[in-house]
Amino acid sequence: MHEELRAALAGLLDGLPPKQAAQAVDRLIANYRGRTPTDAPVLRDRADVAAYAAYRMPATFEAVRAALTAFAVRVPDWSPATHVDIGGGTGAATWATAATWQGHHSTVLDWAQPALDLGAELADGILPGTDWQRRTLGEGLTLPAATDLVTVSYVLGELRPEDRRAVVAAAATATAVVLVEPGTPDGYLRIREARTQLVEAGLRVVAPCPHSGSCPIVPGEDWCHFAARVNRSSLHRQVKGGSLPYEDEKFSYVAATTLDAAPAAARIVRKPQLRKGQVLLDLCTTADGLERTTVSRRHGAAYKAARDAAWGDDWA
Repeated sequence: MHEELRAALAGLLDGLPPKQAAQAVDRLIANYRGRTPTDAPVLRDRADVAAYAAYRMPATFEAVRAALTAFAVRVPDWSPATHVDIGGGTGAATWATAATWQGHHSTVLDWAQPALDLGAELADGILPGTDWQRRTLGEGLTLPAATDLVTVSYVLGELRPEDRRAVVAAAATATAVVLVEPGTPDGYLRIREARTQLVEAGLRVVAPCPHSGSCPIVPGEDWCHFAARVNRSSLHRQVKGGSLPYEDEKFSYVAATTLDAAPAAARIVRKPQLRKGQVLLDLCTTADGLERTTVSRRHGAAYKAARDAAWGDDWA
């Protein structure tokens, strides 16, 4: 699915002057990072949408796919029959859902018709059974009854607080909810707030947190986030001057469900530190909150597992 998305995006900016693409990207990135809450769509026309899709869809796809994968590990015998992507725009989270499960029907809801139109164009013939519907994101938003999965990615920061709460409330009516925001302190705080709202609505958190209780992180001192590796597009290198062929997309997320599913005993919340004969793991745990554990050669199989472990993995 990753390669199919890259192929669909190829050539999307043909005919769009590089300066115009750069200006659109700069404005859109400021919005996606949550600096300008609004009651109007951020994506205004096809130039905006094309720039956003080429620049942001691969990174959003990888971040959402990582979050969905973490959730899917906790519910290995479940797959959604219906999926709603709230604020899905050009459909990156819908592509990520299709990369995680098969056989479901997706509906993308967004208030920007140009984004929906381009999303449908990109997905044509690749994501069958996907509907693209214009919908206001905020008060009055409802989902079809018995929706299995809802994704909301890189949207909450664009919304006013009251609309943000309305979107999360609508999402909480589904069987499973996966919310993704930028891996910034502000993005984490939005996820933290939404996590509380989901728990109060009766859902249980299964990733990344090992519990549904209060987050042990002190706001302002640290934030919970993870990283997904993304191959840089030609637009990224052209507009931002990146020299490396990849970047690491930082993201914060929460996955919650009404299913009979249990979270991992612990989650690796920082990149493991390799030392001679040791691996240092920073963990979020059920009983002790945040802790650092040292796994050495004398731990045998656990040491090998620790050396192979990655930031964001479960840890037993």
